[in-house]
Amino acid sequence: MTTRLRLPVLSLFALLATTAVSHAAPPPDHWVGTWAAAPMAANNGRPATLAVAPPVIAPPASSTAPAPPATQTPTPVAPPAAPVENPRSTPSQARPAPFIYGTADTTIREIVHVSIGGPQVRVIFTNEFGTDPLTIGAAHVAVSQGGSAINLVSSAGLTFGGRTGVTIPPGALMVSDPAMLSLPAQSDLAVSFLLPEQPIKQLSQHGYADQIGYTAPGNVVGAKALDNPTEIRAWPFLKGVDVKVPARSAALVAFGDSITDGAFATLNTNSRWPDELARRLLANPKTADVGVLNLGIGGNRILHDTTGPSALARFDRDVIAQSGVKYVIVLEAINDIGHAYDTHRTYDVVSADDLITGYMQMAERAHSHGIKVYFATLTPYVGAGYSSPAGEEVRQTLNKWIRTSKQIDGFIDFEKTTADPAHPDMFLPAYDHGDHLHPQDAGYKAMGDSIDLNLFTK
Repeated sequence: MTTRLRLPVLSLFALLATTAVSHAAPPPDHWVGTWAAAPMAANNGRPATLAVAPPVIAPPASSTAPAPPATQTPTPVAPPAAPVENPRSTPSQARPAPFIYGTADTTIREIVHVSIGGPQVRVIFTNEFGTDPLTIGAAHVAVSQGGSAINLVSSAGLTFGGRTGVTIPPGALMVSDPAMLSLPAQSDLAVSFLLPEQPIKQLSQHGYADQIGYTAPGNVVGAKALDNPTEIRAWPFLKGVDVKVPARSAALVAFGDSITDGAFATLNTNSRWPDELARRLLANPKTADVGVLNLGIGGNRILHDTTGPSALARFDRDVIAQSGVKYVIVLEAINDIGHAYDTHRTYDVVSADDLITGYMQMAERAHSHGIKVYFATLTPYVGAGYSSPAGEEVRQTLNKWIRTSKQIDGFIDFEKTTADPAHPDMFLPAYDHGDHLHPQDAGYKAMGDSIDLNLFTK
């Protein structure tokens, strides 16, 4: 090839290479989750009248758990017991009576604490567990000013395909159009929406918000403050909030049970371990663009439905489908162990191998979508109501697998962080809520502080 021909050919190759790189480059900005909650099915203000007892399954021959009774008789469900109070709680933290939705036109104002911020937001509403179409008549977002008050300057109306209202079919969710709202990182966002009078037999909601929300009669979604509102302690019909952020930004999902959900954390203080992790990520320049989404559900299990679908059943919806997700931290299995080896009533018996198979399924599904997977060791539970020597053996087996597995991208040692050095199978007293299963605020903070932030720079 002559020099005269070689130069144009090389120029053409250079142009094609540049074009290929530009097509492969990520967009200048994209949607990333900054807050989320795991929805589940709930009755609309009415306690269940009858429940079938969990199926009784005999433990395997190799199990040390006692054999359960052969049968159990379904019994009427008593009204929900009063929640065990946080040692730092006050009388005002007593849960209000369940609110019945759809009986009249009602404005719902839910307060959520976001992790990262951005110049645009969109909100995801859910009817995934509803059995009737769900109509939202109007919706609005604003930076919260405390209580039911909002900042009218930092606010915007929401639309859905350009319309101010939307009807969500049963089993579906709906994402709002983008709204121009400068949302600061680590701020409280008020999501207000009108729920017109309509039949609602079953809710899609996250039942324990550890955050006060509000309802008020009529359409007052844009009001600066609600007049004599009713308090709620759940996140009904609200699934997530996304922000528009630069391409380097990503989301981290904290996936688990009540210890991730933040059971017994002090109300309205964002004291869960994912909250503490979000604060630390924001303060570190290398990780300041990582949003944290808390997808914990109290009582959740890996292999069986209980409060909410099993972890395997909800993994795609609550982890993989999140906007911009790049990392997941999994802390789950203590409820599987507790119920399977409870010396008072054993049911849904599972082995350590069964649970490890569940772990591997979650890791495989996350990896297939390019999500890095970090498992957390199970925190101590000796002394809890459903603890047993056989269950403790399974817990230790799972923790050993987590620490040594080559099928995950790393682990977080929550057991080491929270255990009492004098009694390693029990919570450190300073971190123990009092039931020997859940942390209190200091324990949640220690858990969030123990996580290596370098895991989220890879």
